[in-house]
Amino acid sequence: MKLTRKLTVAAFAGVLALGTAMPAFSADLIAIITPAHDNPFFKAEAVGAEAKAKELGYETLVMSHDDDANKQSEVIDTAIGRGAKAIILDNAGADATVAAIKKAKDAGIPSFLIDREINVTGIAVAQIVSNNYQGAQLGAQEFVKLMGEKGNYAELVGREADTNAGIRSQGYHDVIDDYPDLKLVAKQSANWSQTEAYAKMETILQANPDIKGVISGNDTMAMGAIAALQAAGRKDVIVVGFDGSNDVRDSIKAGGIKATVMQPAYAQAQIAVEQADAYIKNKTVPKDEKQLMDCVLINADNADKLETFALKK
Repeated sequence: MKLTRKLTVAAFAGVLALGTAMPAFSADLIAIITPAHDNPFFKAEAVGAEAKAKELGYETLVMSHDDDANKQSEVIDTAIGRGAKAIILDNAGADATVAAIKKAKDAGIPSFLIDREINVTGIAVAQIVSNNYQGAQLGAQEFVKLMGEKGNYAELVGREADTNAGIRSQGYHDVIDDYPDLKLVAKQSANWSQTEAYAKMETILQANPDIKGVISGNDTMAMGAIAALQAAGRKDVIVVGFDGSNDVRDSIKAGGIKATVMQPAYAQAQIAVEQADAYIKNKTVPKDEKQLMDCVLINADNADKLETFALKK
């Protein structure tokens, strides 16, 4: 009797010890992983995905990789350890992400990518991205018009490891380079950062005081550029961004930045969750892994309708 009691107590203690050591597990968990939320675009993705996941009855695990591939691998390990049913991911690099997504797939967890694509297919279930080339061409056409088809200009480029940075730059140049009187005098990466863009713009302005325009790979860098230009008293310089953030909307309405290109961050994230839900419940795979969503030009004519990367009806 005493032996049985001792064994029961020991077994109970063992279960408690095991329970403390094991990670919390949810049968209906969706992991949402994006770059840092200090960028309003990435915050909108996370908010949109989380809202849709909760609406569909899932628990959520919202994490950031801060554009660090090693940290991304760690948070994906966390999602695997928590038994996530799916991962919604705005990734930390087209090449660096492949191994992490494959690891999740091997663990039986499907990945649904948003915003940034990777350089391989067949590992993620879906890659839902903005039509960056189409959007960049829209922005470039507006830039050319605002510049009067002539003048010296600078370009601020995003992170080199991010496929979107190259696609947007190519889209810009496939339009702007058709105008020989538009002269590119500086092209620098500010890594999607407002702080870096401010510093780079100061340097560019010192070297090129006759600059007439700046075209930026995202709105965050455009905000850094316009702040540096305004600090230097250069309200005459035309700035065009890309993303469709509320900050740039407000700048457009105040006469600062002249235009941007809205990509539907919130909608993308929600579509990814809906596709994840269909996969979890019915193993439904989208018709196409790579899905493009067109962008919309935002300027003084429609800035009033812009709210959190969507146009109000």
